[in-house]
Amino acid sequence: MLKQVKLIFLFVLSILVSSCGIVGDVYQEESRRIINYLLSDFPLPNDAEIQKLPTVILGTGTGIAGRIVLFSDVSPAENLIFYGNSTQGSGWNLVSSTVAEEIILVYTKEGRHATIEILRRGSGLGRVAGSAGGSQVTISVVHPGAIQDENPYLALDSSRRDFERAVAQQE
Repeated sequence: MLKQVKLIFLFVLSILVSSCGIVGDVYQEESRRIINYLLSDFPLPNDAEIQKLPTVILGTGTGIAGRIVLFSDVSPAENLIFYGNSTQGSGWNLVSSTVAEEIILVYTKEGRHATIEILRRGSGLGRVAGSAGGSQVTISVVHPGAIQDENPYLALDSSRRDFERAVAQQE
């Protein structure tokens, strides 16, 4: 009886473990297909693994805004070279870059803005528990119509609200 329980437990456990790998692969395949459609003109490294939780995409076509987080097995320097080479042919223009421990690249195309942040996995801000190396690449894209109000947070500033109330009372 005990052997049968152990065998059933091992069988169920093996099914669960093997299905996790399949679900992860399906997620990567489907996510990459969607991201490639929505950002068809923006290069993504083939080796990079899309991270499910911090990735969010809103809109379609040139109206896309969002953030994609990727883990790559190659170094930040190799990712920098990838973006330097692959964006030239896609129409994206580099407008700003910072290359240090954290690499930040800012591109524009047809009014859209893309910011790429590349961090070394396993150290500093890009530290991921248990990571052996490689890079974390965060791509943030904003389209021209995404910002409707220049400073939508003014209503949260209580000192400004009090000042505006005092000015209105004096009038």
